[in-house]
Amino acid sequence: MTEYNDPAVRYYQEVFDQCIHYLSIDGVIFGFHQNQLKVLLLRWKGTDAWSLPGGFIRKAESVDVAAQRIMQERTGLDALYLQQFHVFGEAVRYDQEATWRKINLPVDGAKWSERTISLGYYALVEHSKVIPTPDFLTEVCAWWSLDDVPALLFDHNHIIAVALLSLRKDFNDQPLNHLLPDTFTIPELQRLHETILGLSLDGRNFYKKVMASGQLERLSERRAGTPHKAPFLYRFKPSEPTNRLPTLEAKTA
Repeated sequence: MTEYNDPAVRYYQEVFDQCIHYLSIDGVIFGFHQNQLKVLLLRWKGTDAWSLPGGFIRKAESVDVAAQRIMQERTGLDALYLQQFHVFGEAVRYDQEATWRKINLPVDGAKWSERTISLGYYALVEHSKVIPTPDFLTEVCAWWSLDDVPALLFDHNHIIAVALLSLRKDFNDQPLNHLLPDTFTIPELQRLHETILGLSLDGRNFYKKVMASGQLERLSERRAGTPHKAPFLYRFKPSEPTNRLPTLEAKTA
């Protein structure tokens, strides 16, 4: 193997030798905080360029095991809930050489793959439990609100958009408990639904439907520090699957 002085290039060349060629994983890690849906992004060393977490599949790994490893390294969480949602395999996904130069990686003579197909996974995590951790090539790992995500490297803005569409499509089959703390209020649960679905829901109708599902248990404690009457706290019943709340409708005028 050709020797390169730049540590980042040496890192990539080692990855190229140890992993499956032309196949990668890109991860959209969703969290919910302060009534906003957020994603975890990485800023590359010495640049203002951001991207999704991702990585390559080792030759002895299954793709699901690789996805768990890559997401765990960025979040510090074990046994993440992951969903493979799309394969990104366009013939030309982005300008590869221009991208490498933007993130200060030498490209002359380096053994880069000509084309990479990416498996998209999204993760649902509880925001407060995550320890955002950059990797070898990045210096910052941080949450961004979906509304504020900047122009990202590669085709990662497109990947986020597809992940959100997939989450919305399968919303009523997703385990919402992974996005919420152990206890929450009904307004907080409603806001989670509205944020993901992009809908305004009628509060009374929402309450009736979620309580009729039989999945929630009301606690004796109330949420302290609220400007109005403190709402009761709820939790998902331990015996329930926490992923089949009823289909909800938008608020009508």
